[in-house]
Amino acid sequence: MRQIVHNGEIVAIFHKQNEWKEGLDFLTEDKNYIQAGTWWYNKDKVLKAHRHKIYAREVQQTQETFILLSGRLRVDLYDENNTIFLQEELSAGDIGIIFNIGHGYYILDDNTKVLEVKPGPFTSVELDKEMIQ
Repeated sequence: MRQIVHNGEIVAIFHKQNEWKEGLDFLTEDKNYIQAGTWWYNKDKVLKAHRHKIYAREVQQTQETFILLSGRLRVDLYDENNTIFLQEELSAGDIGIIFNIGHGYYILDDNTKVLEVKPGPFTSVELDKEMIQ
């Protein structure tokens, strides 16, 4: 797992397919608005059935997790001056977690498929995003 630090803060995490650890491995800290972890268990492992309680949480900012199902892409991370300060190439099976940083994606292969997960509810592009030119 590679933690990207900018101005003393973790702004992104990149987790490659070959970095999985057996068992439950949370990649994010409890304080993050998005929680992401990996599961790696063998046959017959039982995870206790449960449901999540209704519990009010205040989310100040959208954070996102994405998993490449196929293909490749490049993630561009932007600093506060809207200048790219890091580019990371990811492939099928890799995971990206974006916290508090400008970001963009460049698809490198045909048939690139990505699953993106972020907290809701979604309000609007105008309220949620500041576009970088």
